Amino acid sequence: MSGSELSPVPREARPFQGAPAGLVTRLLANTIDAIVVCLVIAGCYLGWAAFRFILDPLTFTFPRASLLFFVTAGLVVSTVYLGLAWWLAGKSYGGHVMGLRVTGHHGRGLGPVRSFARAGFCAFFPIGLFWCLVSPRRRSVQDIVLWSVVLYDWAPHPTKEAASHVGDAAVDSAPGPARLVAVDPVPDSATPPEPPALGGGPSVPDTASTASTGPTAPTGPTAPTGPTAPTGPTAPTAASGPSTAEAS
Repeated sequence: MSGSELSPVPREARPFQGAPAGLVTRLLANTIDAIVVCLVIAGCYLGWAAFRFILDPLTFTFPRASLLFFVTAGLVVSTVYLGLAWWLAGKSYGGHVMGLRVTGHHGRGLGPVRSFARAGFCAFFPIGLFWCLVSPRRRSVQDIVLWSVVLYDWAPHPTKEAASHVGDAAVDSAPGPARLVAVDPVPDSATPPEPPALGGGPSVPDTASTASTGPTAPTGPTAPTGPTAPTGPTAPTAASGPSTAEAS
């Protein structure tokens, strides 16, 4: 399985990974974040109304809130929500959906101070986002002032300098790959060892050892031989006396 198949970045988005985000994508992410903020404010309002209903259900009426209250609540909730999201995760929910991450110039996190400062700057001066149309690096006014960058990053965690150091350490501490050890091939002429004989019968002689040490005399009982024929008198040789007389 190759490294590209294990990448959390979608295949269609890999050419844009790490590139500065454009205006349209950031506007969509901000729209999603605005919906999240509105849901939080609506939940708080309904929760307060339910609390009042529990206290006095007979004379209950929905609490009245002016437009100024909702605008102020929206600014405060947006600042807290975006500040916490950029500080803790580097991306808000809208950034997560659109594949955006807010980082510093070297890929590091903004930290709590710059995260909340940028969140307040974006909440009270949202028109600064349109500076992306003019900036060659697609940076808004908030990015220029606070030295921040918005990048396309679909990975769940930052993959910048800190991640690369951790990856190098992990590679150094990981065990090395298994090595292949050469083994001498077994010759075809070698005879495998014979299994032990069953039943106590005579064992078959080893042909390999026999070939190396020469033939071995049989160790079984020797066949009985017949009676030895008696030897007669030795025939006289040509130099004996009787032979000489007969010749004469």
